[in-house]
Parts: sequence; structure tokens; C-alpha cells
Amino acid sequence: MANPVTDHILDTLSAVDDRALDLAMAALALADTARPGRCFESYVTHLGILVAEALREAGRVSMPEGARRRGEVLRSVLVDRWHYHGDVETYEDLDNADLMQVIDRRKGLPVTLGILYLHVARKLGWDADGLAFPGHFLIRVCGNAGDRIIMDPFHDGVEISPADLRALYKSVKGQGAELAPEAYAPVTNREILLRLQGNIRLRALQEGDYPTALAAVQRMLLIAPSDFRLWREGGLMHMRLGDLDSALTALERYLGIAPPGPDRDSIARVMEELRQGRS
Repeated sequence: MANPVTDHILDTLSAVDDRALDLAMAALALADTARPGRCFESYVTHLGILVAEALREAGRVSMPEGARRRGEVLRSVLVDRWHYHGDVETYEDLDNADLMQVIDRRKGLPVTLGILYLHVARKLGWDADGLAFPGHFLIRVCGNAGDRIIMDPFHDGVEISPADLRALYKSVKGQGAELAPEAYAPVTNREILLRLQGNIRLRALQEGDYPTALAAVQRMLLIAPSDFRLWREGGLMHMRLGDLDSALTALERYLGIAPPGPDRDSIARVMEELRQGRS
């Protein structure tokens, strides 16, 4: 049965201003549409509890203004009280990219855990962002005096020093790689949601589960309907699954917004072959 709250969130996902987008609610809606039937309201209630407990913890020190103390508040609630941890044993499990399952299991991927940290921090009025760090989602929490810390939600919200950040970057990119500013630049809410769904798509493709991968691409299109690459990918997946009508529809959207180039020309030829095969 369709959830009207989920439907509303997803219907407005591409149009709402990015800063006004409620990241955690959007992630819950995406999880709900992927696996409907769960009690959406119970997860919203849990988010409210996390915020209320963080507010009480912060109030003990008259609402902390420093970034480091704010990080301590987040760890106190999410790690010490609610035991959210990175799933190091079954990292590739698709449940780790489903925020509802992460709340149920208290473990997940860096990006799903990061969404919880960001939700709590922002509800308390703190400046907090996800970062464009490759291969391992990190967050940044700022203090009122311009101080800031980088935190790793997957490893219990530990603070990442500049030396740690360089070492982590080299572990992802290779020992010869040098940390560049774009690796710790803030990302938008939509980019975080795309990263979340991209994890599902990648893992499904690795398992050869094309229907699940296609469903993830379709959810990504709710977030970024003008991304021509997603229309191309979705069209080719439809074709692989034998749904030629949907393949043609998606590829036509791709041709309508893709820039000129060899790939666009090759997709046009593929579409012509599909049409000829149907005639």
C-alpha cells in the first residue's frame, strides 16, 4: 500500500531547494519505496528521539558552540546510547544502504550513518555537511567561531585529523596520491542521496541483480531527472531485461538532453535497431 508521505516526498524531491530538503526524511522515503510495507512513522519517531536526546545532552553544557564538543554530543547519542556502528562484517549487505534497515540493525554504510549524524546536527541548528571524500563518506561539523572537525560516522564518529585524512585518501587512491581540496569539499543533499542509491546500484550489479540495480537507477532519476547518464543507464538495463518499450522511452529521454558526441550517436543507432526489431 502506498504511503502518502513517501509519495509526497518523492514527488517533490527534484523540485525542492536543496538546502530545504530534509535529508533523512528523503532517505527514509527512498527506502520505503524500495521495500514498502514498513511503518514509516516509527522511523520518523526514532529520528525525533535522537534529536531530543542530543538536545538534552547539548543543554547540559548550555548548547555547545565549539565543533569538538558538538562532535562529542553526536557520539554520545548515536554511538554510546544507541550503538550505531559501521557494519564491518557484512559491509556489502544491501541492508546497509537502506536507512530503515540501518535504524533497525544499528549498523550500516558510512553514508547511511552519516545521514543520521547530519540530521541530528542540523536539527540542533549546527552547520554540518557531507564531504566529497572518495570511497568513504565523511562529515564536517562546524562551531560558531569558525572551528570545524571532520568525523567518520562509520568508525563511531571518530574525529579525523589532517594526517588521518591524508592517510585515508592514500588508502583509497593509492600511496602516490596527494590529498586535494576537492576531496573534502561539501556536497549537496541530492549528491548524498545519489551516493546512497549508487551504493545499492553498484552492489546489485556486482551480484548480477539487474532488476534491483534498475530500481536504484529509477530512484536516482527521482533525485536527478536531468542527469542524462542515468537515462542512458536505465534504458540499457531495461533493454537487458527485455522491456524494449521502457528502454526506448528512457533512451529517448537520454537523446533529448545528452550533449553531442560519439556515445550519443551510438545510442541513436541502438534505438534504431530496437525499433526495427519491433517492426
